[in-house]
Amino acid sequence: MLRQQDVGHRIVVRRIVGIREGRTLFSDALGELVELSETHITLSTDAGPLRVPVAEVHRAKRVPPARRPTAAAVVALELAADEAWPAPVRGRLGDWRLRWADGWTGRANSALPVGDPDRPLPAALDAVQRWYAERGGTALVNTPLPLAAPVGAELDARGWTARPPVLVQTVPLRALAAPPDAGHADTPPDADTPPLTGPDGTPPTAGPDGTPPVTLAGAPADDWLAIAAGRKGGLPDAARHVLTAVDRVRFAELRVDGRLLAVGRGTVTGEGRWLGVSLLEVLPEARRRGFAVAVVRALAGWGAAEGATRAFLQVEQSNTGAVELYRRLGFTTHHTYLTRVAPAA
Repeated sequence: MLRQQDVGHRIVVRRIVGIREGRTLFSDALGELVELSETHITLSTDAGPLRVPVAEVHRAKRVPPARRPTAAAVVALELAADEAWPAPVRGRLGDWRLRWADGWTGRANSALPVGDPDRPLPAALDAVQRWYAERGGTALVNTPLPLAAPVGAELDARGWTARPPVLVQTVPLRALAAPPDAGHADTPPDADTPPLTGPDGTPPTAGPDGTPPVTLAGAPADDWLAIAAGRKGGLPDAARHVLTAVDRVRFAELRVDGRLLAVGRGTVTGEGRWLGVSLLEVLPEARRRGFAVAVVRALAGWGAAEGATRAFLQVEQSNTGAVELYRRLGFTTHHTYLTRVAPAA
C-alpha cells in the first residue's frame, strides 16, 4: 500500500467498483498522488481529480514517472509565480522564501521551500513557524510536488494539514491566440469572440456582431477591485501591494453599457518568459457568453507583445469548471502543490 512518501509521485490504484454475479468488479486509475489520508486517496488524472475511499482500494502502488518537468523547471516557474504575486513583507531562509501579506491569500502568506534552506530541514521548519508567529499568523508552507515531497513528509510527521491540491498549469502563448473550441460552456463560436486588445492596452472597437471589447489598464479601477474583493473576501492594503507591485502588470476589463462584467489580471515575470493569468472572474449573470475566454485572449495578446512565450495559472483541482475551461484553452498541468497548514498552538 501507499505511504506519505508516495505523495507527489505517479501511482496506479485498483479500486472495487461493484459486484456482479458474485464476482468483484475492479477499475484501475493512473495519476499523481496529491493527498493520502486515513479515509481517502486523491489522484490528479488526465480526466481530472479522482478521490477514492480507502475502503474501495484493492491495491495501490507507485509506478515509474511519466515525462515530467525537471526540478529546475519547477523551481523557475515557482519563482516566476512568486514574482507575479509579491507579498509586501518578505524574508529568506537560505533559498527559501518567506512571505506575509496580512493573511490575504495563501500564496502571499506562505513559505516557498525551493532550494537549500541553509540548515537542517527540522530547524528550517522551526524557523518558519517562528517567523509567522512573530507576525501573528499561522505558518503555511506551499509544497510543489514532487520537488518538495521531503518537506511534506516532515510536515506530516509534525501533524500539519493540507488544503485542496492546486494545479500549476501552462500553455504556449501562441495556443491562446488560436480560436477557442466552439460550443464550450463559456466559449461561443470564434466569430463571436472579442478581438485581442492591442499591445499598448488601447481599447479596440467593438468586435464582430457588436461583441464587447476587452481593455487593459495599468492600474485597477474601483469596480475591478470590488470584484476582486468579493472573490477574495476583502482587500486590505497588503492586497493592493500584491496586485500592483509588479513591473509589468495589466488589469483586464470587459464592460457592457459601462458595467464591468468580467475581469482578469496579467503579469510578465520570470525574466520576461512567463505571462501569469490570475483573478479571472465573470459575474454570474454574464457567464456562458465567452467573456472569460475573451479576457484570457486579451491578456495573451499583451503578454506576447511584451515578449513572453508561455502562460501559467494556478487553479484548485476541485474547481472542475475552471479546470475544464483551461483545458479547452490548451493549458496542461506542469506540476501541483499543496498548501500545508501548521497545527494550532
